[in-house]
Amino acid sequence: MMRQDCHRAAFVAAALLSSLVCARADDGAIIDRWYSALLVADRTELTDLLADDVRMKLDDVGVVQSKQEFIDSIDEWQGAVAGAAIRHRIEKREAGVTTVIACYDFPNNDMLMHETFAIADDRITASTQKALAESCAAY
Repeated sequence: MMRQDCHRAAFVAAALLSSLVCARADDGAIIDRWYSALLVADRTELTDLLADDVRMKLDDVGVVQSKQEFIDSIDEWQGAVAGAAIRHRIEKREAGVTTVIACYDFPNNDMLMHETFAIADDRITASTQKALAESCAAY
């Protein structure tokens, strides 16, 4: 009987670990979608990716935007991102927050950014963005 309980416990642990790994993979897919949509200023996709009560924090300029404020700023962003590239890599995942290093490679300059994403139910619930360097040399 005890052996059966151990097998059951091992199965439950494996199932929980598997669901955690899948959730992390899904978070990576959400972040990939985010940067793809951001690069082309796709309002529909960005709207879909953001939770209704999201808070977008831009540390360098001291701004916190709601979902609507962020979407309203996409017209200005669209002009800035024309001809740009965005490279990103996930640095770590901890306590429900994914940390990303992103290089925004604009036609006339580039910028290395530290960005965090909290994700729940396939939606970004919070994001923080802070500049690391005025070049992507360290990317």
